[in-house]
Amino acid sequence: MRTRTRSSLAVSGLAAVALAVAACGGSTSSGPKAGGNVSLNSGLQALNPGTGAPQKGGTLNLVGTGDVTFMDYNISYYTIDALGQRLWQRGLYGYSPVPGHTTEVVPELATAAPVITNGGKTYAVTIRNGAMWNTSPARQVTAADALRGLERACNPVQPFGGLPDFESIIAGYSQFCTGFQALGATATPAAIKKYLASHTISGVTVSGQTITYNLTQPASYFTDELQLDAFSPAPVESLAYVPGSAVSQQHTIADGPYQVQTYVPTKKIVFVRNPAWQASSDPIRKGYVDQINVTETGDQTTNQTTLQTNTAAAGAEWDSFPPVAAVPGLVAQMQHGSKNFSLGPTFSTNPYVVYNEVSPNNGGAMGKVAVRQAINYAINRAHLIQDLNGATLSPPLSHVLPDGINGAQDLPKGYDPYPFNQAKAKSLLASAGYKNGLSLKFLYRPSSSASTKLFQTLQADLAPVGIKLVGVGVPAADFYAKYLIVPSVAKRGAWDVSLAGWGPDWYGDAATSFFKPLFYGAPSYPPVGSNFGFYNNPAVNALITQASSQASASSAATMWAQADQMVMKDAPFYPITQPLQPLYHASYVHNAVYVPAIQGFDFSNVWLSSPTG
Repeated sequence: MRTRTRSSLAVSGLAAVALAVAACGGSTSSGPKAGGNVSLNSGLQALNPGTGAPQKGGTLNLVGTGDVTFMDYNISYYTIDALGQRLWQRGLYGYSPVPGHTTEVVPELATAAPVITNGGKTYAVTIRNGAMWNTSPARQVTAADALRGLERACNPVQPFGGLPDFESIIAGYSQFCTGFQALGATATPAAIKKYLASHTISGVTVSGQTITYNLTQPASYFTDELQLDAFSPAPVESLAYVPGSAVSQQHTIADGPYQVQTYVPTKKIVFVRNPAWQASSDPIRKGYVDQINVTETGDQTTNQTTLQTNTAAAGAEWDSFPPVAAVPGLVAQMQHGSKNFSLGPTFSTNPYVVYNEVSPNNGGAMGKVAVRQAINYAINRAHLIQDLNGATLSPPLSHVLPDGINGAQDLPKGYDPYPFNQAKAKSLLASAGYKNGLSLKFLYRPSSSASTKLFQTLQADLAPVGIKLVGVGVPAADFYAKYLIVPSVAKRGAWDVSLAGWGPDWYGDAATSFFKPLFYGAPSYPPVGSNFGFYNNPAVNALITQASSQASASSAATMWAQADQMVMKDAPFYPITQPLQPLYHASYVHNAVYVPAIQGFDFSNVWLSSPTG
């Protein structure tokens, strides 16, 4: 399963790896640093550095089951997009490819860390010389390009999905975006150009190769946010097309080590060397391989079988993971020294059970705290984790923040507000007026074996306390688009309970990227946010606002822990696990370093020896 966005995990992919893809266990991460980044040790990852010096050249063939969502500079918000972007597109900052440091934000196009002044409210970033667009002739990437990227990110046709993370804290950006959105979803390139030519973001300025961001408040995590696609430079040529359109994705301009030679949506992508790229200008990527071919039409079982032949036909996975049945054997091989398999952390909560608090069913039962608390006590987390291949792949999670996210370390040790307790569940139901139980609609996707298993287990867990769970099976393509992100569907009671998942937009000091999209009242309601159950507690909202405006991660940590406990008291959801991401590569693929932000290996730094199959 890939993430629906870097924050919102796509439950549509549950069947792929039984949900074992999202976060680290306590043994794989250190505590957050004061600067907001988190250092990650290799943990369960089996690196294959190879022998001798890295070799340049060769073709890497990747086998997959799905496509990127957008081939774009600023609007991509899906991890599979980020996996591809690592090859052809560069941001101001990016994640380190060094094992043990892969959640640390480091300069990419920027010459150094931001220069922070004005009490933590002004950030200045200078772009390095020698970073070039592959235009004819090649052209320097500029600070003006970075401004264009941020402007373009809130376009009215296909805006960047993570705007709530920072839109309100960049001075003048909300106003700029509101005006931009007024053009409507059918805005033409001409209309977009006209708006950009006549409007500016008051808080963002450019002088030479330096772009400066003025914030409305201190934000300890803003440096981490600068690695998001919205802040990436966009060439002026991008304005010739509607963002995210089919035609725009056939006219990408690269500034990374590779360029897109061929892109046939849902079929294949061919990346070849970018002649404008200079290794001396790129501190993150080495670009050892000459060409990378992506085939997107396979299936998990066939892909895994081909990979294990160790032939040139398949060197690694692309949006494809080892099938569920294969994972236990691969884990055993890794424990006996195999270097081809990896279990990588992504610091997420995935899946979790979410409650529709605006459902009118059962006299508005889901809007009652006692009912939601009763359900939480009635669920046996151990049963659900067993459905997800066990605690090795799916370490338990009993609260909002996964390990490694700032604030989690300040929670009481062993904190579990809802240990399995059927008697407590029955008592709470009776106190809420449901001593004879009730019937709830569970939204799920029959096409997903894991989703189906979880539904059946929840059904069995809840029955003894008098709760009948009735399945509402929907096609995978409709799960989000026609149900979870459509407010009217929730309000008419089409579902009472469902599954969702979430991961951070950055790491370490990233609690705001959990709380604001999921538990922040009206601003987090769908379709803009992912608060699918319409949870709203003014006291929690106020605490989130206060915590997210702290100038340092350490001062915010206690507040985030308090917010975690307040949310859990209200029981808007039931967390299950912070799982690991299984991945596999052939033995001739070396330096296959797992990067959590792309939920995959960093192919911009692998090198190849001769296949042995």
